[in-house]
Amino acid sequence: MIEGLLQLSWWQLILATLTMSHVTIVAVTVYLHRAQAHRALTLHPLVAHFFRFWLWLTTGMVTGEWVAVHRYHHARCETEDDPHSPQVKGIRKVLWQGVELYRKAIADQGLIERFSHGTPDDWLERHVYRRCSLGISLMLVIDLVLFGAAGLAVWAVQMAWIPFWAAGVINGLGHWWGYRNFASPDAATNISPWGILIGGEELHNNHHAFPSSVRLSARWFEFDIGWFYIRLLSLLGMARIRRVALRPLLDAGKAHVDTETVKAVVVHSMYVLADYAQQVIRPVARAELCRSERHCRRLARQAWRQLGTDGARLDAAARERLQGIWGRSAASQEVLLESLQQWCREAEASGIRALQEFAERVRSYRPAVAV
Repeated sequence: MIEGLLQLSWWQLILATLTMSHVTIVAVTVYLHRAQAHRALTLHPLVAHFFRFWLWLTTGMVTGEWVAVHRYHHARCETEDDPHSPQVKGIRKVLWQGVELYRKAIADQGLIERFSHGTPDDWLERHVYRRCSLGISLMLVIDLVLFGAAGLAVWAVQMAWIPFWAAGVINGLGHWWGYRNFASPDAATNISPWGILIGGEELHNNHHAFPSSVRLSARWFEFDIGWFYIRLLSLLGMARIRRVALRPLLDAGKAHVDTETVKAVVVHSMYVLADYAQQVIRPVARAELCRSERHCRRLARQAWRQLGTDGARLDAAARERLQGIWGRSAASQEVLLESLQQWCREAEASGIRALQEFAERVRSYRPAVAV
């Protein structure tokens, strides 16, 4: 019995541990995060309840508490009220004491009541799943029965997996180190390629740019394994996708700014800014910093990491005026149209080739339609 009912070899034991930990990650990203916190998809009751049961066994987390803390994080991101911002609390504290920060947050009943709306509140949730220690104790017994003495190590890995990867790495490194595709109003970063370990949650800048999108990947090389599972569940009729962030479409035949262009710029503002960073800021930075000596190329790469999409910019006036177009949401369509047409005329007269080419690209924008 010391080897457990399954009597696994050492490599089989490692594989079993990683598999169960991966299921936990999938439960967190698909059920807790994308379905419950952001309502980006709807899960079949059987799938939702399996994830809820599995998380009770492997983490002891209560759905309403986790969702409330996460929503509060988005509402107060990078401020003193943020439950786990490394920009405020320091990377070491969030990385290594993420669990303590989470426990401190869920101790605030006012926070839980305000931000947990829409989460399960049935008999099982009230009388079973909110008894956290019962679930993880049951998991320990199951591991010992299945794996014998080694089950204690398996259980320890399961208990540490989410506190380290989710509470530490995603909440910590995901707001401190990495690259940014979008100019989200916070410090969120992407820390790819750890998608298999963290379920796609490593694409954190993408998520903060489009919080309600069920898909977290945005560029061709980014792999969101959580999105893969969601697509699979959708094909099986076990999930319904509600919201996905879409890129603006390009119509090569458009030669002028019209109301469709305005709509695309407003609806897809994050992508428009990302295009601006790639097609205006980056080439101009290279042209300015890499005219002759080879070592200037390294300097240009360093400057790009700083300029990128974080807010520092070469042509501040042009970028700020472009942002101002979608910031004037209360303006009439005619006013917005005139503003964008004026911006394109000024960009063409700027004498900056990259800016002139971007103005031509803007004319071809039209809003994407979900299918």
